[in-house]
Parts: sequence; C-alpha cells; structure tokens
Amino acid sequence: MKLVRNVIAYLVGAALVVYGALLFRGMVRDVPHTKAFGSVFIANGWVIVLGSMAAVAVVLLLGSLGYTALANRASGRERSPWPLFRQAVTHVALWVLIVITYYPVIQVVGASFDPRNNLFSFRQVKSSNLLVKAKVLPDLAGASLENYAKLVEGVIVPAWQWVLLVVLGVLLAIALSLAVARRLDPGAHSLERWQNRTLLAFAVLLFTGLALISPGQFTGITTESHFVLWVRNTLLLSGATGLLAVLLTATAGYAFARFKFPGRYGMLMGFVFIQMFPGFLALIAIYYLLSSLDLLNTFFGLLLAYSGGVISFGTWVFKGYVESLSPSLEEAAMIDGASRWGSFVRVLLPLAAPMFVFIFLLQFVGTYSEFILASLVLTGVKSWTVGIGLYNFTTGSFSTRWGVFAAASVIGSLPILATFYGFQRYFVSGYTAGAVKE
Repeated sequence: MKLVRNVIAYLVGAALVVYGALLFRGMVRDVPHTKAFGSVFIANGWVIVLGSMAAVAVVLLLGSLGYTALANRASGRERSPWPLFRQAVTHVALWVLIVITYYPVIQVVGASFDPRNNLFSFRQVKSSNLLVKAKVLPDLAGASLENYAKLVEGVIVPAWQWVLLVVLGVLLAIALSLAVARRLDPGAHSLERWQNRTLLAFAVLLFTGLALISPGQFTGITTESHFVLWVRNTLLLSGATGLLAVLLTATAGYAFARFKFPGRYGMLMGFVFIQMFPGFLALIAIYYLLSSLDLLNTFFGLLLAYSGGVISFGTWVFKGYVESLSPSLEEAAMIDGASRWGSFVRVLLPLAAPMFVFIFLLQFVGTYSEFILASLVLTGVKSWTVGIGLYNFTTGSFSTRWGVFAAASVIGSLPILATFYGFQRYFVSGYTAGAVKE
C-alpha cells in the first residue's frame, strides 16, 4: 500500500508540473498584450495570476483528499486531509519563494551568454515568447561564449601553469573522494586527517601559483582582458588578509581570555566601541596614513588597512571560544613540562582549528567583496580587484557592457561559492561557538 501511495503522490506532482507547463505556454504565447517604452502590459493580468493560484490550490486539495482517502481505507483510521493540504501549499509557496530569490541569478547568467547586450536596454527583442519579449527571461536564441572570451583575450598561459592546474584538479578530486568516504564511514578519523592534508596542499599550491602569475601574461588591449588578473589580485589579498587576521586574533584573543592585566576591560570595551561605527568613516584617515607612508597603490598598504579592521571582531569571537575551553587542559600540559607558549601551540591551537577556519573564511569573504577601500587605495588597471573591475563595466550612461559584466560576475562568484559550499559547517559552528561556557 505504501507503494501505491507513493505512486499517487508522484502522479499528483507530475500533474502539477504538466499544468504549470501548459499555463506557462499559454501565458507566453496566447495572452494578448501591449508594449510601450520597453514594458509589456497584459490585460487583466491580475485575474490570470489569481486564477492560476486558485487552480493550483484546487489541484493540491484534490490530491490531498484522494491521498488521505486511500490512506484511511488502508489503515482503517480516519485522518483529516487538511494537514497534508497545508503542507503541500507550504511546499509550493517555498518553491515559489526560491525561484523569486534566485531570479536575479537567472538574469545575470542569461545576460552572460548574450553578446548583443540587450537584456537591460530598451531595445526590443524579436521573439514569440512573451516573457522573453518582456525581458523577464533572457533571449538565448543567439547565445554564445563571446562575453567570456573577452575576459581571457590575450592571456598567455605557460606550460607549468597547465601542469599546476592538472595537479590541483587531482588534489581536489582526492579531497572529494575522501569526503565521500568519510560520510560512508564517519568513524574513520584517518580519512579526516588525510582530507585536511589534501586540502592544505591544495590551498598552498593554489596561492603559490597565483603569486607566480605575472602581469606580463595579460597582453590584451581591452580593459576586460585583465579580469583574470583582477581575480588573482583579489584572491591573494583575501588569502593574506585572512591569514594575518588569524595570527592577530589568535594571540590577542588568548591573552584577553587567559590573562588578567591592567587595562584589559577598557581595551575590550574599546573593541566594542570601534565596532559601533562603520569602517568607511575612517577612509580619510586611512588614505592620509597610507599616503604619508608611501603605501598608496600597493597591495601591502591595502592589506594593512583590511587587517586592522578585523582585529576587534575576531578578538572578541576567539576570546569567547577560548573561554568555553577548560583551563585545566593547558594546566595539565604545563604540569607535564610544557611552557605557556607550548601549551598554547600544542593543546589550544589544535582544538581551536575550526574557529581559525571560521575567522579566516569570514575575513576572506568580506575582503573579496570589498569595493570602497580598494577603489580608494588602488589605481591602475593591473592592480584592480574584482569589485573595481565590475564597477568599471557599469560606468557610463550609454556604454554599460552588461554582457561582459554578467560574465565577469559569474566567474568572479565561483571562488565565493566554492568557499561557502566547502566550509559551510565552519560558518554555522563558528557563529555559535563560545556561546555557552563549560
């Protein structure tokens, strides 16, 4: 009987999909509409929308009634269909919300394959599809990789970089295989150690390869041909800022958590006070300091500016995490002959590895998407970051290169997507770590 109920549930779902496809086809082809100033108007459009919502509700109700009737007959109990109906309506509403949330992503990805640059313009699109004509959906009739080709035009890749890419691909495949094996056997701690070592080797080789990329490899004459160089600059800045943030907050947070010294409370309150003000209020002071130190248009100056902003937040986060660990662990190590520094390095640092990953990733993501400070400090096409480059594509009232902008946005977002997908558990655990003292 369970098989029958599952079959009925799948049939109801298939009926909803078919109904939605037929409704979509009717809306995009047969509904009368008018077009003016780049906008499409449908007569009595609100009636169509409300009627479609009512029809979906009726289909869900009929499916819930039929499924409940069969379940009652099989079990001999009387159950109400309304809980199942409410659950179905909730799922449909959630899927609609997901589609609405990811709609800008669909637009950007579609625009990246449109070399005619007409997705965000008043130029009319010749199509029989109403949603394409209204530019709700991108017109992929003339889709090509022209916008992506402009981003790598004139880039020279030496043989050693191709070899490095192959090695990185092999290491990533090994890390993914170990992750799958860990899920199949959660008790295998050796697999976790090898996975961490593989990821560490991957990160070291990746940033070493990025550091060895020369600006002379980018020989294109257009601005967008330097986009890969901008990604390289951003990754190096973000990675170095994350490492420096870990080094600074690890020692500072440990000192505030374990030592009592004059001015401790005042400094902690000062960190809280600093976080009350947005960072851009210090732009003038940062610019004056970097100018006085002759660090304008240098990555080192921008690195110092980024690292100074993370100390207050990172110190508070790591301090709370250290306070959640029992001091008896370090005391036991010191009884065995370890120094204070030795107990910190050998006992506390391994336990705090997830928190260090969280601080690194938080600073990495924040630096990767930063624009205001980078545009103030860096000048020159070859020293730009991703944010400055994307802004350059949108300057000008009638010369905005939306297609190239969309392609660059898709490629530029891949490192952040990979970071969130690979280390999402550290984000969740890091935000809650230290909330309860033991």
